[in-house]
Amino acid sequence: MSFRIGFGFDVHQLVEGRDFWLGGIKIPYQKGGLGHSDADVLIHAICDALLGGANLGDIGTNFPDNSDKFKDIDSKILLQSVMVLIRDKGYEISNIDTTICLQRPKLAEYINDMKIVLSKCMNIDIDYISIKATTTEKLGFVGREEGISAYANILINKVRIS
Repeated sequence: MSFRIGFGFDVHQLVEGRDFWLGGIKIPYQKGGLGHSDADVLIHAICDALLGGANLGDIGTNFPDNSDKFKDIDSKILLQSVMVLIRDKGYEISNIDTTICLQRPKLAEYINDMKIVLSKCMNIDIDYISIKATTTEKLGFVGREEGISAYANILINKVRIS
């Protein structure tokens, strides 16, 4: 068995007038992520971690933000496409560990729903997904509530020769 680690990071500005998508669910809040797609930073960080672990580039290479094809796209569709790419190379997910940095809103009540949506989207056991949330103690762009960031670490293993 061959194991590989991937790391992903994403950040989006928070603005009024946009829906707030995070971990594949819509969270009620007066601001949302500004981006070419739905600006779901958690899914974008997971995509980058998976692509990096499998040596398949990054989210911008695979889904360019200057393409009309991906304008306002649901990030779950991107994640499903990434899963096809890594599985085509013979990889499966061993685990995903993520951290979301956001001052407000508090996310504790939404984390389990995110895990359910992501596990279905990737067709993996919910126990393989860890989602943590933290503030930045009012420091930086996150602390000023100007943006959101997310980090993802993944472990994939090669289950078959591609």
